[in-house]
Amino acid sequence: MLTNQTPAVSFVLPCLNEARTVVRCVEMAKEFLRASGYDGEVIVADNGSTDGSQVLAEAAGARVVPVDARGYGAALAGGIAAARGEYVVMGDSDASYDFREAGKLIDTLRAGSDVVIGNRFEGGIAPGAMPFLHRWLGNPVLSFIGRLFFNIKVGDFHCGLRGFRRQAIADLDLRTTGMEYASEMIVRAALAGLKIGEAPVTLSKDGRDHPPHLQTWRDGWRHLRFLLLYSPRWLYLYPGIFMILFGLFVAALLLPGPFMVAPGVGLDVHTLLVGALALLVGVQSITFALLARQYAVKQGMLPPNSAYERWFALLSVERLLLLALVILVIGGGGVLWAARIWSAADFGALDYRDVMRIMIASATCIVGGLQLGFAAFMLGIMDIRHRRIDDR
Repeated sequence: MLTNQTPAVSFVLPCLNEARTVVRCVEMAKEFLRASGYDGEVIVADNGSTDGSQVLAEAAGARVVPVDARGYGAALAGGIAAARGEYVVMGDSDASYDFREAGKLIDTLRAGSDVVIGNRFEGGIAPGAMPFLHRWLGNPVLSFIGRLFFNIKVGDFHCGLRGFRRQAIADLDLRTTGMEYASEMIVRAALAGLKIGEAPVTLSKDGRDHPPHLQTWRDGWRHLRFLLLYSPRWLYLYPGIFMILFGLFVAALLLPGPFMVAPGVGLDVHTLLVGALALLVGVQSITFALLARQYAVKQGMLPPNSAYERWFALLSVERLLLLALVILVIGGGGVLWAARIWSAADFGALDYRDVMRIMIASATCIVGGLQLGFAAFMLGIMDIRHRRIDDR
């Protein structure tokens, strides 16, 4: 029974067929509670084990919480929902983490952090504890992307040993059910303005007698996909800006005529066509960024941003449609110009390089205008506010 004499700690251990190691994990957690004097509990969030892990965990003194929805994230979410402590320490039940190190996490929480991530690279990784690809490629790359996209100063994005204030994480309404739950926790915490700390922890070789649940390429992709989906800026906006700048540079260089890079080496309408395509992709990417951001905020995935909202307020459906119309008129004017040149030549053969310049620019304006027009109407659809008759 938990009391209010000291800050209560709940250990949450997701479990799927860990009969060989779950007892050891429960014992380490209970040993920490006895030695530290913290009032607490050990929860094993069982995800459908068929090897008797539940019975063993219960006999060792844990409270077993069955979680029907499958997945690492689902198991953790079920365990966290059942926790009663002020602080929660989560970690795998494969004996790869030493729960007696939980004091480092809890001390950091008590010092003011809302979430504390273990750092295995600082604490120490035992030989054979982390696969080569995970240690030198997957984890460093994904951690770098997480820091770049969300400005989170965490060195080990995917460490499974973590501590947090239970209510702070509950308020985030985390939604993923797979291994990407670990990334969602950090990203959503950062977006919500929670204070994220870090503490060195050790990683030992797990004690499993079966392959790990983590699948390198599948789960690595799921983490990367999550990071991209939660950052419309890096997924759409920044690439779109780059493509537009590149396209404008090529257009400025080649619309007046061919450009000689070196004697006998020149750029002409073929390169201009590449620049035009880059412009169109850039326009599409930026409109996707606006729509994705709008949707994510409405769904509660991303918090509102006052600077962004001010810019977005300027982009009403009518203004975007007006801009699209202006661009379409410019494109149509270019087509008429090209038709006039053709008629002046009695609709005969033309110097394709001159007319193609006009047609590439015109077609780019027409397609870009259509893209903006369609995006404007999509924005309007997303911005429709439904209200009940009773609310009038």
